[in-house]
Amino acid sequence: MFHKNIKLIIAGLITITGIWQFTEGNIGNGIFLLLLTAIPIFLYFKNEFILLAFLKLRKQDFPGAQKWLSYIKNPETALIQKQQGYFNYLQGIMVSQTNINQAEKYFKKAIELGLSMDMDLAVAKLNLAGVAMSRRRKLEATTLLNEAKRLDKQGMLKEQITMMKDQMKKI
Repeated sequence: MFHKNIKLIIAGLITITGIWQFTEGNIGNGIFLLLLTAIPIFLYFKNEFILLAFLKLRKQDFPGAQKWLSYIKNPETALIQKQQGYFNYLQGIMVSQTNINQAEKYFKKAIELGLSMDMDLAVAKLNLAGVAMSRRRKLEATTLLNEAKRLDKQGMLKEQITMMKDQMKKI
């Protein structure tokens, strides 16, 4: 796992080597190296382990996703802010199966750090509403459910939101 700034240094070194190849007359090598620079820059903004964890989650392989997330030892130094948000989001999803208190901390931190997609933000708020409802904080759960409903533009969470609202009426 590379530090986030090391990825930029690698991209800079590859760019310098590409420019040197241009000056030596090796145009093909220079073009290839400049195109190769895109890989570390892409990995600076999209962490490879988070991408692999998302792929495992799509297949419902929670232990596999947890394995890929465990490779990120220090998220504050290895990830940019949005990636830290998604790291906490994924950790919250993993932990929500077993420890709801720790999942709440992860989801709150993910929302605080920021998530790029409205759907991810809606899922985090829906999970937080479930935690608030289990602790009998009806007002907080209602506001979180309304925010999740507003963020769910495709209607993918509509069924879960209505089910939680029905359960909240019983409280």
